[in-house]
Amino acid sequence: MKTIVINECKEISIPEETYTFDLSKIQVTPCVGCWTCWWKNPGRCIYEDLNEFYHEYITADRAIYLAKVTKGFVSANLKSLFDRMIPLYLPYTTYKTGESMHVKRYEKYPDIEFYYDGYFSTEQECQIFVDYIKRVFYQFYSKVIVVKPVKDFVDVEGL
Repeated sequence: MKTIVINECKEISIPEETYTFDLSKIQVTPCVGCWTCWWKNPGRCIYEDLNEFYHEYITADRAIYLAKVTKGFVSANLKSLFDRMIPLYLPYTTYKTGESMHVKRYEKYPDIEFYYDGYFSTEQECQIFVDYIKRVFYQFYSKVIVVKPVKDFVDVEGL
């Protein structure tokens, strides 16, 4: 099983043999909304900084996110990464599920394990965050989506 790790939590070490996209060191360039990845050069962003990430993500069976929560939401850097993942989908929409979704570009997308490190004032705030994460990856066609606090993360192999 191929695993990719997207890590914002510096204190968690990941085995060297696991592809890790280290968001604690990499600043993702925000999407400029030029639509080049859909209309002019399908599947390719005008920025080439995520090409390796796209390949590793789409060929993985599982993606593990270790994310920081900032003011009850994902960090701006992780939100930029989510926005920049749009080239992984086609510029068309489908209503097969009863709602508008982009069409898949690939046959499979990785299962998601999303661990968050942060504080919520209320259980309702935490539930809104968990629902948001599940919704994002549902729209990204991931079949299995697990969202838990980072304290529940054991290690890459031991889950």
